[in-house]
Amino acid sequence: MRAPMQVLILPFTQTPDGLRVGVLHRSDMDAWQFISGGAEDDETPVQAARRECREEANLSADAPLYALDSRATVPSGIFRKDCARWGERCFVVPEYAFAIEARPEQIVLSHEHIAIEWLDEASAAARLTYDSNRTALWELAERIRRGLLDEANV
Repeated sequence: MRAPMQVLILPFTQTPDGLRVGVLHRSDMDAWQFISGGAEDDETPVQAARRECREEANLSADAPLYALDSRATVPSGIFRKDCARWGERCFVVPEYAFAIEARPEQIVLSHEHIAIEWLDEASAAARLTYDSNRTALWELAERIRRGLLDEANV
């Protein structure tokens, strides 16, 4: 059963030309975003992030995962079938952001996405549909620039 929590995961790789992130195009709407999904039952955000990475991109559970400080909220009404179960006082669902290190050839998309593009920071920010994705992207890039990514390893 879906819990009232969302995770966002940025697949990334560092190349000689700099940071590249995998931006995915959803199959059910014209939206470009990172890997995302809801927690199930009593999953922690980290457990939900690892599961979503396996389900949506076929990424291994032992791939390096980094917890970002970026947080957002999503209107609960977007999750129509689950919203009623959460109760009338559930107005927003928290979204926790992570980054996962992956090479492009490791990604195998699920039915939820029709394409992935590996873009530099500026191109990805321009392509992304949601502000929360752009904020998490900025944080990831800034952590890398400052040499502070490893402190976020979970």
